[in-house]
Amino acid sequence: MVHRFPCDHPALDFVGTLRGRRFDDPLEMLDTPAALTAWFFESRLVDAGPASNSIDLARAIALREAIYALIAVRLFGDPQRDSDVVLLNDHARLAPVVPQLTPAGRHVEATPEQVLATVARAAVDLLGGPDVTLLKECQRPECNQVFIDRSRGFRREWCSMTTCGNKVKGATYRARQRGNMAPAN
Repeated sequence: MVHRFPCDHPALDFVGTLRGRRFDDPLEMLDTPAALTAWFFESRLVDAGPASNSIDLARAIALREAIYALIAVRLFGDPQRDSDVVLLNDHARLAPVVPQLTPAGRHVEATPEQVLATVARAAVDLLGGPDVTLLKECQRPECNQVFIDRSRGFRREWCSMTTCGNKVKGATYRARQRGNMAPAN
């Protein structure tokens, strides 16, 4: 698996495909049409469908950045651009993925456009629903992943305990151990 899915939310995990976005040199995970197709399959939004092309990739990145810009309005008070709302709504109006029941179980065959429509609809539901007040940004400096904090007391700091939380806690523990060591004679 190439991509990470720490949020269990398609729009937030999609936004996370640009890692460390507020740094000088963020890591672009959607650097090729094949990487976009991989994200579609790894996200489990689709089981089969045509491969993405360069136009799909450009549309996906534009949608991702519009979603992030609208999230940044909520998180940081950034100004809202009408063009981001229009782009998100244009994608959300398109036909989404449609799961089908087969003898083998659930199966989803969709085009890249349908998967992006599904991501856009998830973003509309998030940004227009009650969970928008629960959005936070991961506090691990290298991450910046946005997540929904449903923890008791709303004190969660990391997008995922298995990735960022363990890294921060491990680093804190190691620093504490180094600080407690007696100097050598």
